[in-house]
Amino acid sequence: MEVRHLLRLYEQGNRDFAGADLGGENLSGVTLIGVNFTGANLRGVNFSRSFLIKSDLSNAQMNWANLSFAKMNETKLVEAELTKANLSGAFLVKSKLPGAKLSGANLSGANLRCANLWGANLCGANLHRSNLRDANLSGVNFNWANLSEARLGGAKVYGASLSGVNLSRAFLKELDLGGVDLEGVNLRGAKLNGANLEGANLIAADLSEAQLQRVNLKGADLTGANLARASLEKANLTWTVLRKTDLSEVDLSEVKLNGVHFEDIQDSGAILPKSFGHLIYSSAM
Repeated sequence: MEVRHLLRLYEQGNRDFAGADLGGENLSGVTLIGVNFTGANLRGVNFSRSFLIKSDLSNAQMNWANLSFAKMNETKLVEAELTKANLSGAFLVKSKLPGAKLSGANLSGANLRCANLWGANLCGANLHRSNLRDANLSGVNFNWANLSEARLGGAKVYGASLSGVNLSRAFLKELDLGGVDLEGVNLRGAKLNGANLEGANLIAADLSEAQLQRVNLKGADLTGANLARASLEKANLTWTVLRKTDLSEVDLSEVKLNGVHFEDIQDSGAILPKSFGHLIYSSAM
């Protein structure tokens, strides 16, 4: 379909373009509000700065499409193919993306607040500084994705895969990450105040300079983790494993440490509780 024909039909009130073939076309800056593009071929289409609010792009083929700074609030992208698409700066507030394929996509600075991304594939995607607050991220594949400085407050992450993800300086306050596998994950400088990490796997994770005030780390495994210069005021480390953990310059004076397993830790410059020696002895029993 030619672009001029599409736009003429739109001006005449037509909104149904299901299955249309627009592969590689330039639709930059166009207004196509409330259109139906389900199952359409939109591979490599340039939708940059376009208005696609409340449109339906479910099952559309949008590999390598340019959707940078596009307005797509309340848009349906269910099962859409967006592999390596450019969504940097896009507005996707309250959009629906269950099952969408976003592997290798660029979502840097995108606004996905309250979006539904249940089961989406974001493996290797760039979500640097993206807004994912209150989004449904259950079952999402975030393996090797870049979420540095992203905002995830209030998001649901149950069942999400986070292997190799970069969460450095991310905003994760009060997030429920109980039992989540975060082995080796980069959380350097992350804001985790009030978060729930009970029973989480944090083996070899980088939590240096992270904000962990009032965080629940009960029963978490921090073997080989780096917590150097992290803020742990009033954190709960009950039954936590701290084997070969770096606690350099960490203030543990107001931390709950009942039943903690200490072994071969690095504590240079740390402020330790008076009962520290007894805790080490107890853990070795």
